Amino acid sequence: MLVVAQVAITVVVALLCTALSGSDAALAALMGGGIGAIASLVQVISSFRASAVGDVRAITRAFYRGEALKIAVTVLLFVLALRGRHLAPGPLFAGYVATFVAYWVALVRSAGNRGA
Repeated sequence: MLVVAQVAITVVVALLCTALSGSDAALAALMGGGIGAIASLVQVISSFRASAVGDVRAITRAFYRGEALKIAVTVLLFVLALRGRHLAPGPLFAGYVATFVAYWVALVRSAGNRGA
């Protein structure tokens, strides 16, 4: 669900960039948001493996592994994006940062569910 929300937010940012700055800015925003969503997907797949169910140490290792992979994928994708094309850095990073909104929304929702 988190990755789906990140993709949706990326599309909204890209549409805003299209309206404000044109298609080049929209492409950059899509690339930035895509980097954030792909990195999150890698983290989710790595962290929530069935082999870690019930074992606290295995769960902890899986989360650390997932976070390390997320960082590595993020760096790699930014390097590829910045080397491959001339992308506007503002929209590129705006698209990437916008994917963090999904985390904030999830955090607020989970905090609200604890009180219920």
